[in-house]
Amino acid sequence: MLVLTRRPGESLLIGEEIEVKIIESAPDRVKLGITAPNDVRVLRKELQQTIDENRQAAAPAPNLKNLLHDL
Repeated sequence: MLVLTRRPGESLLIGEEIEVKIIESAPDRVKLGITAPNDVRVLRKELQQTIDENRQAAAPAPNLKNLLHDL
């Protein structure tokens, strides 16, 4: 993991097309501005985890007949 120190108004680049700018900082949070191409998906990590959990919960249950056959 790369760890950087930035101040409000400063930014960093990821590749050539993604810029992350520090908009504001406070003792318990940082406000970021992200500029990326439209085809790059940008999500909060906790939102992606929720999406993954919902997909797993919505997956069809295993076929009982197949489960019995495997026994």
